[in-house]
Amino acid sequence: MNAIRQARPEDAGRLAEIEVFNYRLNFYPIFKSDKFYFDILQVSSKAEEYRSNPQLLQNTWVYDDGVVKGFIRVDGTEVQKLFVEPALHGQAIGAVLLEYMIESRGVDHLWALEKNLKAIRFYERHGFRLTENKKLEEGTPEYLVQLVR
Repeated sequence: MNAIRQARPEDAGRLAEIEVFNYRLNFYPIFKSDKFYFDILQVSSKAEEYRSNPQLLQNTWVYDDGVVKGFIRVDGTEVQKLFVEPALHGQAIGAVLLEYMIESRGVDHLWALEKNLKAIRFYERHGFRLTENKKLEEGTPEYLVQLVR
């Protein structure tokens, strides 16, 4: 677990890069918004968001074995985001991050996009289960589903 540490301001660019490319890879096929995913959502503006909001970094832990390869953001015991560099999917980086936060912070719930079956299966493999709770993703017709441990 020594590859996991709290995010620092100098990680902002890498965090933004990982987040933007995951959003495009995983969510663009669902929402199909060229304007948002290729115009509004930019690495430079997302990096600035990280730099200008210390709370984001305070709640974010990175997997860093010499290079930041993924990150997890939590709020209390809720997983807010978990992303791994797309080229490194399947190398258990996300699993290490999630298990670390389960053990050290007691994370026990999250919301996932209902159509993101890959993410839902991942969380289920780590002891989360779907509940009946659903809510609309703000500004979209898509639903989020709640998973709990």
